[in-house]
Amino acid sequence: MRAFLTGAHGFVGRHLATHLAESGDRNVTPSTRVDITDSAALSDALQLAVPDVVYHLAARSSVAASLQDASAVTRTNVVGTQLVLEAVRRAAPEATVIVVSSSEVYGAVEGRDQPTSEHHRTAPRNPYASSKLEVERVAHEAARAGQRVIIARPFTHVGPGQSTSFVVPALTRRLLDAKDAGDVSIVVGNLAARRDLSDVRDVVRAYRLLALLGVPGETYNVASGHDVALQDVANELRELVYPGCSFEVDPSLLRPLDIPSTRGDATKLHEATGWEPHFDLGRTLRDVVHFLAPGSIPDERR
Repeated sequence: MRAFLTGAHGFVGRHLATHLAESGDRNVTPSTRVDITDSAALSDALQLAVPDVVYHLAARSSVAASLQDASAVTRTNVVGTQLVLEAVRRAAPEATVIVVSSSEVYGAVEGRDQPTSEHHRTAPRNPYASSKLEVERVAHEAARAGQRVIIARPFTHVGPGQSTSFVVPALTRRLLDAKDAGDVSIVVGNLAARRDLSDVRDVVRAYRLLALLGVPGETYNVASGHDVALQDVANELRELVYPGCSFEVDPSLLRPLDIPSTRGDATKLHEATGWEPHFDLGRTLRDVVHFLAPGSIPDERR
């Protein structure tokens, strides 16, 4: 397949590009960044690329940042998606578009409704989540008009190369810095929350499988089906990096609308594509540490 990626230089984009190359696909994404809010540049790039599939990954993805600048999130995520779909429709009308949403659209889900399926009601609790729900509306409109659009709703995903503005690499970075400085503690946020964590390398496999086997107009969760307390994640990272360190909760790091727990149901994805996770959380956490501090811990895979 000839694949065009928006957000190709981001965390997920880099992993997807690697997976596409390993799968024998041809990446026809321009080497220079294309602004998804620049309709003319998008159309020109797509006309030159002639893709079979467009993976629309580009977005403002920080919940915390969305609370500070909701209008910028809406402009990039919603308007950007609209322009991407319009440009694909003009330049590559037969291409399949994988539009990446987020499990954040579900909001706070009661334990009795977890694992959460695609049929569960949506109730976004922050500007980022609201923007992603609007992205889905735009995508469904395009699908109803005959465009080949598939929506992916990934739950939390982590892995090597993720920004330290996200919880797992942030904890890892703080532990590494504390160890280097000889500090006996680090500050943390809400470790009581439980999250469905997938390895980014499993997530990008799901996106490619959806491009091959997904049904246009449909929405698919991408999730491990298991939830883990962030406290347990922090404890495992501490054992890997700096066993003598303690955690101190900093109230300024707590978000008032934080979701207590998430656990997704990926049955629909599995039935459509055969997808299952390959990476266990322990392997993922070790790879995050290796990325941030090569050689700091033994590599058990060698």
